[in-house]
Amino acid sequence: MSDPASNALSRLEPGLRRVLAPNPSPMTYQGTNSYIVGEGEVAVIDPGPDLEAHHAAILAALRPGERISHILVTHSHLDHSSLARRLAETTGAEVLGFGRHEAGRSPMMAQLAADGLSGGGEGADLDFEPGRLLADGDEIQGAGWTLRALHTPGHASNHLAFALGDALFTGDHVMGWASSMVSPPDGDLTAFMATCARLARRNDRIYYPGHGAPVEDPAARLAWLVAHRRSREARLLEELGTDPLAIDTLTRRIYTDTPPALLPAAARNVFAHLLDLMSRGEVICDGNPSETARFRIA
Repeated sequence: MSDPASNALSRLEPGLRRVLAPNPSPMTYQGTNSYIVGEGEVAVIDPGPDLEAHHAAILAALRPGERISHILVTHSHLDHSSLARRLAETTGAEVLGFGRHEAGRSPMMAQLAADGLSGGGEGADLDFEPGRLLADGDEIQGAGWTLRALHTPGHASNHLAFALGDALFTGDHVMGWASSMVSPPDGDLTAFMATCARLARRNDRIYYPGHGAPVEDPAARLAWLVAHRRSREARLLEELGTDPLAIDTLTRRIYTDTPPALLPAAARNVFAHLLDLMSRGEVICDGNPSETARFRIA
């Protein structure tokens, strides 16, 4: 398969093309992968950022006579969803997703949001509103292809994956180049781990993620992600004691090799782990859980 950094358009397998968005960054790697599924009447998975150059590249990737009938969004972060409206206006295609940005939140995450906790810079697309809502298990059909939606919360509460036969478009839940960001209240580590367990019960041949190259050994990658999270949890429990500690203190102790610019994102991951441990009764918080609260072993 071609290196996505070398060419905006890549043909991954019969009936599947990838258009790489020109938005590389520490959070997006080489850029967002927008996928074109099918031939003739096609679906676009994750139209990507609202950039004119990317809008033009998606249209240029169509063959003569082809049209986009469906625009599917894995989740409402700006680097995945914000081009959906413009592309729909250009093509007349229907926009499909799980729901608005807050859809699917657990009661704990909904309460945190109600208490004023906002995202940690992941680029929430608060204007995203799909024209058609998809529930877990719903199927979307076109000429010669069928996609099945799977609700895969964790990175975002409204996150979907899309199965095309034995291939799975995983959005930002599973990527090969980095572990997924889990930042409350959008990210939910309890949900993330449950989704990993669900995906592990499947028998997918390949994952096509929102960023980076295809994941050709899904089972091994899922096992690594779970082990990585469990190791972070173990390290966190080592640092916690009966004396309450703040999240920034825990972050500096655990993420010793992380560049300072990335420590705020690391702190969000620590917060996600603490909330998961609270839900399991292993950690308690002095007062209501928040980014400035102090936590200790139960």
